[in-house]
Amino acid sequence: MNPAVTAPAAVGTALLDDFSLEMTGKDVPALQEARDSIPQGTRINVTFLAGEDHAARLAAARAVRRCGFVPVPHVSARRLPSRAALEEFLAGLAADGTADNVFVVGGDPARPEGPYEDALAVIRTGLLERYGVRHVGISGYPEGHPAITGPALWSALTDKAAAIGTGPFTGDVITQFGFDAQPVLDWLAQVRARGVDLPVRIGVPGPAGVRRLLGYATRFGISTSASVARKYGFSLTNLMGTTGPDRFLRDLSDGYDPARHGTVKVHFYTFGGLRTTAEWITDFQRRTR
Repeated sequence: MNPAVTAPAAVGTALLDDFSLEMTGKDVPALQEARDSIPQGTRINVTFLAGEDHAARLAAARAVRRCGFVPVPHVSARRLPSRAALEEFLAGLAADGTADNVFVVGGDPARPEGPYEDALAVIRTGLLERYGVRHVGISGYPEGHPAITGPALWSALTDKAAAIGTGPFTGDVITQFGFDAQPVLDWLAQVRARGVDLPVRIGVPGPAGVRRLLGYATRFGISTSASVARKYGFSLTNLMGTTGPDRFLRDLSDGYDPARHGTVKVHFYTFGGLRTTAEWITDFQRRTR
């Protein structure tokens, strides 16, 4: 990370207002350690990993709420073995007072483990509203998806946005992370041109080791060409360093046009840890004021 690289004040005063973070069920101790570095009321997504059960996910959502933040539990459609499993999870959230906000995603399995093929199928069950969900987040993929074609991705996004718009929910879109701001800005313009007006939270990797970032990028089909790496601020020949999203946020801010791109915020993937990410954001905001 190069501390000399800063961004225009617009980054700190607009795009970074009301940023959100992400954690797993195993990150509760890390959350408690980082709580004083995170603004109260911050939205924190709790992922739906294969190796964690409902009890761990529910406990993590409770911890987020107890620390003074807004829990956003994930619901992974293809990982749900049955309608009863979905109801059990939603009922647990409702009982804990953590059901207001959820993020519904298709999930990693190539074949569904139960009746839900994708996020839209979960949204259409009617169960979310029955258990008190008021806000639904959905996925966006500015650089595409390694297993889903472009036309199918666009159909999925517009169909989910329409379902949210006709239901009793508010909603937003959280994107997969990337290293190049220009494809994100181009995608945002297409999102608005297709009539999707939900707020969009742009996925940004918090500061982390280059090797770790490249590993996640390979998994999710994110471009890591030499030119993209240089633009972001790391070298493909030196994997031992750590880098942050300074340049990415600068480029995103430079190209952001509210009239063209709509409401846009930032969602941080905390690959380098919650506390490290939160402290980096505070420092970055200070440097860009």
